[in-house]
Amino acid sequence: MSRTSKVYISMAAIGLLMIFIAPLVMNQDPFAAHSANRLWPPSSSHLLGTDHLGRDLLSRIVYGARYTVVTALVIVVISGLIGMSVGFVSATSGGVIDHVFMRFTEWMSAFPSVILAFLFVGIAGPGLLNILIALSLVFWIPIARLVRNTTVRTMQEPYYESAIISGVPYVKRIQRHLVPAILPQVLVLLALNVGSAMLHIAGFSFLGIGIQPPLPEWGAMLNESRSYFYAAPWLMIVPGTAIFLVVLFLEWIIRKNA
Repeated sequence: MSRTSKVYISMAAIGLLMIFIAPLVMNQDPFAAHSANRLWPPSSSHLLGTDHLGRDLLSRIVYGARYTVVTALVIVVISGLIGMSVGFVSATSGGVIDHVFMRFTEWMSAFPSVILAFLFVGIAGPGLLNILIALSLVFWIPIARLVRNTTVRTMQEPYYESAIISGVPYVKRIQRHLVPAILPQVLVLLALNVGSAMLHIAGFSFLGIGIQPPLPEWGAMLNESRSYFYAAPWLMIVPGTAIFLVVLFLEWIIRKNA
């Protein structure tokens, strides 16, 4: 691992740490409403202003990262495990199992991920758990295809066939040949999916079918602020900027380490 990669990973770890220690460093309750403080502009007492219920916007942004960013990470981990499992089993089994798995993933790929997630949420209803399940069930598809194709290609390489002929145990062949071929590509795709998952979460919440108020999720904050855009534009500018900067930062890290 290069020195630059370590720096970026450390920065990401510090960001995640800040998310979890938010209750210890923020002196404002993100859920506490104060009618006398409604729609205050940024000031020394409220650095990013207050919303339509008098809640501190900075506290809600910091706490909201725990729902937007952490939920996206959980979705990526779950979908990654599902996709790698399906792709690996499909490639190593071959025959009917491979045919069925790949035809199913092709059928799922025919529909945009947003449409499939909308369908699930429309049936199950809005909420944090349902949006997590819905996005996990659509984000695994490209991962499964990538793992399956990479595994099949690796198993056809001369060095892998030589390992079989030499009697190398199956588990050691996986550790020495398959995992090193699969893992780097999967990690890049998973990293790209973090930003995409964040945008999906915020988009669903903005439309009112994702994470519901009073949870301070960034997309839900945008949805709540639409009626006050002209009177208090910072209510939409702040969470929108937070989404933009985090996704941009993630993309920058990926491109720098690609």
